[in-house]
Amino acid sequence: MTKPVAREPQRRNARSNRARILATARRELGRDPDITLEELARASGVVRRTLFGHFPGRAALLEALAEEAQEAMQGALHAQRLQDEQPERALAMFTFALWPVGDRYRMLLGLARRDLGTERVAEILAPARSAVAGVLERGQREGVFHTHLSPGAMSAALEGLTIALLECVNTGELAEDDGSAVALAELIAAGVPEPRARAVVAEVRPPAPAEDNA
Repeated sequence: MTKPVAREPQRRNARSNRARILATARRELGRDPDITLEELARASGVVRRTLFGHFPGRAALLEALAEEAQEAMQGALHAQRLQDEQPERALAMFTFALWPVGDRYRMLLGLARRDLGTERVAEILAPARSAVAGVLERGQREGVFHTHLSPGAMSAALEGLTIALLECVNTGELAEDDGSAVALAELIAAGVPEPRARAVVAEVRPPAPAEDNA
């Protein structure tokens, strides 16, 4: 009797290829939004047929990236309890939570107009934007943040600042770190005096990963 062909190695290989394609797409689209799928296949180390087997076209690939970014940002936000924190601490915690997925965030904004559409990107970013606007509104009521801008306008300004600093990391103008420099910049921009902003960043900075000495 013929034994059934084992499918699990093939499935693992397919999952690995898909993950590698998405990781390469995040990196390369951030550098060149006009990169072709053929170029992405070569950069991913797969043949064109493999890439098209997972993603029939550019729209399918970008939607997969959008969903991935959405899940990553939602996961980062769900791990926080911003409403239970002082506004300045909550803003810093928000920045630290989203900094690890910042490149995906930046890439989405870069592709918003020409590929995904502004409405789709706004849908993806809505939870993050709502969370930070709520923190800013509370901080304004408590006299912690500037009040010359509405919470929505200040949120948009801080979003722009974050994207600009991400670009500076990518170009080498800003040393890559754990998000401390960005959290400090956002707190100061929101109206927190620098000494207090530095203290808050030190208080809420996530612990550095333990080094593997094995």
